[in-house]
Amino acid sequence: MIDRKFGLLGSKSVALLSNTCWNIGFYTHIIFGGIALLIGWTQFSPKMRNRQMALHRKLGKVYIISVLLSALAGIYVGFFATGGLISSAGFICLGIIWFYTTLKAYLYIKQGEVAAHQKMMVYSYAACFAAVTLRIWLPILTIMYGDFIKAYLLVAWLCWMPNLIVAYLINRKIAHQ
Repeated sequence: MIDRKFGLLGSKSVALLSNTCWNIGFYTHIIFGGIALLIGWTQFSPKMRNRQMALHRKLGKVYIISVLLSALAGIYVGFFATGGLISSAGFICLGIIWFYTTLKAYLYIKQGEVAAHQKMMVYSYAACFAAVTLRIWLPILTIMYGDFIKAYLLVAWLCWMPNLIVAYLINRKIAHQ
């Protein structure tokens, strides 16, 4: 048996770590979230979109399926977040926003609304990028507070809220060009 009491899993109970539903949710979230994070950034390349639209569409479908699965799993796993209600609320809100912006982006492109699709995809990838900003902020906040739980309560919100502000500013700049 693999020792899973390390990193973020170190704060989880043995009962939760052995719960089949939680494990399916957790691994669905990290595997498909990782795929989305890995391929999502490529979708912003105008060169690829203009020269290889078929590839853009295929990768886009993989991204959307990956996000929808990861976001739903993330919402479920969020109910078990370390730190209780505050951190759970932060991660559940993130999952809902990630799911919504991605689904909306898909629906917009299906309707031929390219500008609205692109705007929602900026928000979607900003939410996706929370995986990176969490890993940047968590060690910094843990050192600053000297307490993992205090840091985790803050990072549950700090990992995605500034990302959405940056996404808003990017979309605003694009709209004014």
